[in-house]
Amino acid sequence: MLVASLYAYAFLSEFILLYPVYALLFTDTGLSLAQVSSLFAIWSITGLLLEIPSGAWADAVSRRLLLCLGPLLSGLGFALWVLFPSYWAFAVGFVLWGTGETLVSGSYEALAYEELDHRGEAGRYATVIGRATAAGMIATAAAMALAVPVFAVGGHPAVATASVAACVLCAATALTLPEHRVRQEAPSYLAVLREGIAQTRADRRVTHAVLLVAFVVAVWGALEEYIPYLALEAGVPKAAVPLLVLLVTLGVAGGSMLAGPAERLPPRAYGLLLGLAALALVAGALSRHVAGFVLIALAFGAFQLAGVLADVRLQNRISGPARATVTSVAGLGTNVVTLGTYGAYGALSTYGSNGTTFALLTLPYLIIALLTARAPR
Repeated sequence: MLVASLYAYAFLSEFILLYPVYALLFTDTGLSLAQVSSLFAIWSITGLLLEIPSGAWADAVSRRLLLCLGPLLSGLGFALWVLFPSYWAFAVGFVLWGTGETLVSGSYEALAYEELDHRGEAGRYATVIGRATAAGMIATAAAMALAVPVFAVGGHPAVATASVAACVLCAATALTLPEHRVRQEAPSYLAVLREGIAQTRADRRVTHAVLLVAFVVAVWGALEEYIPYLALEAGVPKAAVPLLVLLVTLGVAGGSMLAGPAERLPPRAYGLLLGLAALALVAGALSRHVAGFVLIALAFGAFQLAGVLADVRLQNRISGPARATVTSVAGLGTNVVTLGTYGAYGALSTYGSNGTTFALLTLPYLIIALLTARAPR
């Protein structure tokens, strides 16, 4: 029941038909590009401010409770967008959505790891979390495919209704997850917050794992948003761009599915994985040809695999009651690096092509690959 519920939760949390079309809602409401950008800023700032506090709350109260509340808040935000389409309703919706995401971030990984450990199956964590991530990717692709016909039939209300329904079902799925922590094992909020931050700072193995998660996950995650621009630059017709985005999504899902067999990769092999993925991404981005997107899909799949393995390494190194807090510290680091990557992309793209910008922002992976290959087992 645990594993099936984790997979269902991961799928429903990403099966949001509103994702591919909410930009149209903003446009139809008459928002300017500056207003839309400010909404994204509100969303990002909400995540930055609440990431660590929400992780500590999960450790101090109940991870299952937060996994239930998270999608409900997101669904409420989506409903506000359609019921009261205006800038301020969108702003409140982004705050709710960002809050919902922070409640889930850290809580999901912590509950999954500790419940598997409770069953004596902690060794399955890589396989389970990898398949759960793949389920989320498949849900994203399915939502993209269904959004167009649903929108054509019922417009924004139909898409929003389907999205809110998915959020409610996701929250209901959270209630089926087991949670075996007893009350005396959960410390106070401030105590667990101090414990999580102290462990991140004092234990070098945890610190290194947190940094690895942040950089490996964030850079390619940010670059993925620019895939359509890279495709258009390569001369791909607009109608074919979604197919290339889907190809990359399938590559990422494939990388997630390999997490179990690849769990015990030694440092040199892990570094080689990152290095080869970086070279494949550079080659694909600079090729200016549609065939290059096969290399990009393989590269992103390898980066996704490396990110899942980095999370596995982090979970194996965390001890004590502050697991969600430490995981949220890694989530905060990921958000910071992601924002930095967006800024760097915007600055570099004014001086060169999208392909060149992709290639330059891939360089951190080569550095990480070298540092990781030299690390002890």
